[in-house]
Amino acid sequence: MRKHWLLAIFLVVGLLLRTLATVAYWPAIIYTDSVQYLTNMGKLSPDQLNPIGYDFVLGPLVWIGGLPLVVIVQHLVGLFLGVAIYALARRLTVYRWLAAVAAAPILLDAYQVQIEQNIMAETTFDVILVAILWLLLAKGVPGWRRAGVVGLLVGSAFAVRAIGMVLLIAVVIYLVVVGNAWRTRRMDVVRRTVAAIAGFGIVFAAYVGYYRAETGRWGFTGAENQILYGRTATVANCDKLPLNEGTRLFCPKEPFGQRLGVDKYAHNHYGDPNWPGPLPPGTTKRQLATEFAHLVITHQPLDVTWAALKDFAKGFAPTRTSSPDDVPLSRWQFQTVYPNLSDPNTAKAAVKWGGSEPHVAHVPAVVLRAYQLHGGYTSGTYLGLCVLIALAAVAGLGRARTSRLRSAALLPAAAGLILLLGSAAFEFSWRYQLPGLVFFPLAGAIGLRAVLGKDQARPAMADYPDVVDSKAVQAFGTPDFAPIVVVIAAYNEAGGIGPVLTNMPRACAGMSVDVLVVVDGATDDTADIARQHGAYVCVAPSNRGQGAALRLGYHLAAQGGAEYIVTTDADGQYDNSELAVLLEPILTDRADFVTGSRRLGAEDADSRLRWIGVRVFAVIASILTRRKLTDTSFGFRALRAELATAVTLREPQYQSSELLVGALAIGARVVELPMTMRRRGDGTSKKGPGLVYGANYGRVMTTTWLREYVLRPRRRKQRAWRTPADRTARTSR
Repeated sequence: MRKHWLLAIFLVVGLLLRTLATVAYWPAIIYTDSVQYLTNMGKLSPDQLNPIGYDFVLGPLVWIGGLPLVVIVQHLVGLFLGVAIYALARRLTVYRWLAAVAAAPILLDAYQVQIEQNIMAETTFDVILVAILWLLLAKGVPGWRRAGVVGLLVGSAFAVRAIGMVLLIAVVIYLVVVGNAWRTRRMDVVRRTVAAIAGFGIVFAAYVGYYRAETGRWGFTGAENQILYGRTATVANCDKLPLNEGTRLFCPKEPFGQRLGVDKYAHNHYGDPNWPGPLPPGTTKRQLATEFAHLVITHQPLDVTWAALKDFAKGFAPTRTSSPDDVPLSRWQFQTVYPNLSDPNTAKAAVKWGGSEPHVAHVPAVVLRAYQLHGGYTSGTYLGLCVLIALAAVAGLGRARTSRLRSAALLPAAAGLILLLGSAAFEFSWRYQLPGLVFFPLAGAIGLRAVLGKDQARPAMADYPDVVDSKAVQAFGTPDFAPIVVVIAAYNEAGGIGPVLTNMPRACAGMSVDVLVVVDGATDDTADIARQHGAYVCVAPSNRGQGAALRLGYHLAAQGGAEYIVTTDADGQYDNSELAVLLEPILTDRADFVTGSRRLGAEDADSRLRWIGVRVFAVIASILTRRKLTDTSFGFRALRAELATAVTLREPQYQSSELLVGALAIGARVVELPMTMRRRGDGTSKKGPGLVYGANYGRVMTTTWLREYVLRPRRRKQRAWRTPADRTARTSR
């Protein structure tokens, strides 16, 4: 749980949402499509509006436990899907926090929870989507056998939702490009591609054959002409179409600018048995509607394409809204009254298959609706950003050029885009956008991992002293320190630490100053050079990171009698002559923690990205701590020794924000002062690529805030920081 704590939080919230949904809408949410699924469980007629694949799942569950069991299973499956996405991302070496972010939409999106409470095929469809991703991505380049199984799964997706057939396009694209094998192993590419197509073909042929046997005609759904008519009716320019006596009956009566939506033409008009009136002898509604749609597509291909693309773009809107012509958004929102009761079949289905009249528990319904309407959903803009990140990785941005994850990012991005575009080609509905929650966050996470490269973060440290600390302390001993100790963490800084120590003041404000260099498993002669310059040197037996070295130095200084601890870097970026200025607020009891700020002072910046990062993280930290901050990563700092050892420090590398946020969390008085930051005096930075460093720095900042401000409020109150004057006053009382 500690290792996967962020996922655990999302799971708990997701479980709570699903529990509220199960209690709120009893025995389930039932719409028109739900009734059609339920009534077709026994007949398995393939010419209905929906394919029959979901009925194979629905039937046994209803027989065992009725509609309540169906939605409970679907909710549990929704939680499982979140875990499966997280596990797949981790298998692909996506950072742990980023993998949890990829799983969050499927776990927390209110529209996903609502569709799971519905008697609808979406949850079953999502299971197949995740299974396809696992088979293709989890174990390297797939062979022809695994590709064949994937083809069977694509066929199964088609049997659950007909639009699932378009996934075969994304699968084929992936199988062709994965592993860059086309030039050297063409036969392998051909085998696995053919195997996937063959696997799909087996299911598709069986389904079409069953359709032929049951209906006497070739096809695979009773809805293809109906939906196609709805799409083309919205853009049909009948004055320019070669219509005959029969097809003219299908031309919308509404002029351009007043046309109804796809849903109205496909269901309200086409579904009316009295529409469009008497037909020419020897014709059928199905035949004429199909002929009309084909005429519009043939003569107005750009109009039809543009209408589909506009609907496709709606899925990436920042908020969930709908136009008057769309399928009503309210259909997929939690209501405070039971939905669709105007249809008498709803109540009949609830009684017959759910065992009770449909009803709503008001309080949980209100909670769910408030959550859904006030941000409890995944923004389409966020999903679009995930797609762009994935495509950037596919294009080779950053470290993705040499990463094996480029094709892994391509698969979910391409599958999601193709699936949603295929759905929009017929009709836009927010219900049809839900597969994007499976594909796009995962694609973005994989893409970001590919662009940034391998995670350079190291595991969180145990409580002080851990094994490495103990060995270092044993070798170092217990010297008596001056009141002021400057702690410097150094790793392979032989070329730069000498001048830093030479320019270090040996006294400040009438007090002696000692320097403690903690050599973090260096492989050069940093330790010898530090000793030659009069510094105390503690050598950690292994390299752990700057944060681990500084934590060790804080405890050594405090145990040796230091009253004040100052930190600076071993690379000469800070002006040690400002030591007295830095300590002054603490010595005059105006602060417990003083940090310099390059934004208030001066900076010789050598990286535009770092310049931006300093400002961005200052804003984030200010929001999280509700305290105005300008620079969270300035390395020249001063603090009371007892404060340095009171703050919980777990981060071995990206530690500066952890110390600052942790100190604020326990009530320390923090002051920023204008200071100077220069370029490194020697060597190169060990922070790694700017984007990688920024991602890890942000992770540490947010996780520290969650730990100290959210998860440990009682501990924070118990450990509230008191100034020396406060403690003296309390003792005297």
